[in-house]
Amino acid sequence: MSGLTRTDLIALVETILSGEGTEEEQAELRRTLERNVPHPRVIDLVYWPRQEGFDRDDLTAEEIVDAALAYKPIGL
Repeated sequence: MSGLTRTDLIALVETILSGEGTEEEQAELRRTLERNVPHPRVIDLVYWPRQEGFDRDDLTAEEIVDAALAYKPIGL
């Protein structure tokens, strides 16, 4: 993970949610997000949050980023 700030990540997620850019640009934004948060299924948080335990489909960019940053893997 690199040094993107929470604010940077929120802006990134807002751009993903807006659908701005070409498919290739959107794919690169998603890859950047995946590389910069610990959550292994961060894209599911963006598009299918119910699969990640949320009770609604319209999470804000802030909620997505906070959930992605709060992720802790289960220690075995």
